[in-house]
Amino acid sequence: MRIRLVLFAQFREMAGTDELELDVVEGATAGDLVDRLRSDRAWHLLPKTPAVAVNRAYAPLTLRLADGDEVAFIPPVAGG
Repeated sequence: MRIRLVLFAQFREMAGTDELELDVVEGATAGDLVDRLRSDRAWHLLPKTPAVAVNRAYAPLTLRLADGDEVAFIPPVAGG
């Protein structure tokens, strides 16, 4: 399956781009995607449980991905 990963703020800086296309195995979850990326040294700063949106809706890391899904990691926001 092929998914599109959309990246913002520090996640975009980690990847050096704002978008990636990745192949994932059938039945992979958003959490599996996080684990896969965190295993790469370049992604070691990615939180273990980042906020995730799938197809522009917040989603749990347990959500199974489907071919063509758009996944976004939502960076933490500070305010005051």
